[in-house]
Amino acid sequence: MNPPPLSRTPPHRGQVIVLTGPPGAGKSTVAQLLADHLTPSVHLHSDDFWRYIKQGWIAPYLPEAHQQNQVVLQVLVSAAFGYADGGYQVICDGIVGPWFIELFRATAQERALPLSYVILRPDQHTTLERATSRADEALTDPEPIRSLHGQFSSLGAYEAHVLDSTSLTAEATADSILQGVATGAYLLNPSGSITDANDSIHNS
Repeated sequence: MNPPPLSRTPPHRGQVIVLTGPPGAGKSTVAQLLADHLTPSVHLHSDDFWRYIKQGWIAPYLPEAHQQNQVVLQVLVSAAFGYADGGYQVICDGIVGPWFIELFRATAQERALPLSYVILRPDQHTTLERATSRADEALTDPEPIRSLHGQFSSLGAYEAHVLDSTSLTAEATADSILQGVATGAYLLNPSGSITDANDSIHNS
């Protein structure tokens, strides 16, 4: 007996929440808390998508990594909206600045799925303190961390998507984001555009 065909119209549509900010902002910890609260949920840690490259990997914050980063981000976007299309609440954490959010926005419009964009931005002192004390394969070099923090400053229209988490615990940050997502505070208008896009993308 043949199994029934998979339905191409899931009963519930999902959503994508892009959680970004400089290294040390607490993205991965907060993303996991969000995933624990939402159901059904998927947590995509964008750093993993860069680490899948075994030969020819280029540090994502270097100018010569642009083409690599375009490829990796497109794979990440496809995965995120593939899950969301199946009804999952997708939290995608990583350094996805406004210069690359258009990849997510275009797919959100094509799939008719909600896209929320949240930028965690503790002050530079807190960012450096947190980032340089990390272990494993995380970026701990103060110079690129300072540079990345600067790239998340003065974001124009995207300042409305910034959450200053300097004095917040991870739990309080997650609670604040959940409230904002519920009220649509972090939704991106699918018809919007970026006028001063930067060509870089970086890894935390």
